[in-house]
Amino acid sequence: MGKGGGCIPSKKRVPDEDPPDPARDQPIDTQNQTPIQNGTQITTKKLKIFIIFYSMYGHVEIMAKRIRKGLNSIDGVEGVLYRVPETLPVDVLEQMRVPPKGNEVPVISVDDLVNANGFLFGFPARYGTMAAQMKAFFDSTEQLWREQKLAGVPAGFFVSTGTQGGGQETTVYTAITQLVHHGMIYVPIGYTFDAGMFKMDSIRGGSPYGAGVFSGDGTREPSETELALAEHQGKYMASMVKRFVQPF
Repeated sequence: MGKGGGCIPSKKRVPDEDPPDPARDQPIDTQNQTPIQNGTQITTKKLKIFIIFYSMYGHVEIMAKRIRKGLNSIDGVEGVLYRVPETLPVDVLEQMRVPPKGNEVPVISVDDLVNANGFLFGFPARYGTMAAQMKAFFDSTEQLWREQKLAGVPAGFFVSTGTQGGGQETTVYTAITQLVHHGMIYVPIGYTFDAGMFKMDSIRGGSPYGAGVFSGDGTREPSETELALAEHQGKYMASMVKRFVQPF
């Protein structure tokens, strides 16, 4: 030991640090909780729920649009409207006084189904079961069924009937078989719609199986209660899909 004694102090140690991680170290947009890279916000793809319907006189389409409103009100979810192909000849539709379909809603292709994170299928009842146009569409999904491409995807239903005893529940109940064979997950709304499910003071469609409307002879307009239930089904379905599906 030299004069003055004592140990020579060691160099100050620098704590171990994790190597830089570009993805981890990006700033965060605190409002949207999405990372910002090189000054540009990285957008996260929304979960897509397809609202696929057949509507002859417009009642199911009105419900479909209200359901989309409910879906789009949930953060991270987007509702997309599609029609199924018409199977009746034009002259028959004219004799039935069916209003022409516009181009606002595109016709669904079977191949497009694999791009959805969830489904809501809507159709009018025909003697307590789904309309033939919707059944024909389900029949055309055989290849997807063979490959089980839709297995595990959440799905629900909404319907229209001409009378109160026209089969709102049986129409959905018999449609569940389509989901079963594909391995899809049926999502009913139950009694989650407290604002109207327990009320008995007015005529309204809908049930624990899904939203519904009474069309009468085709001239009855959907009531606000029926449309509110449809909007609720959209919100409820969006929350269920977010539980089942991880974002992209």
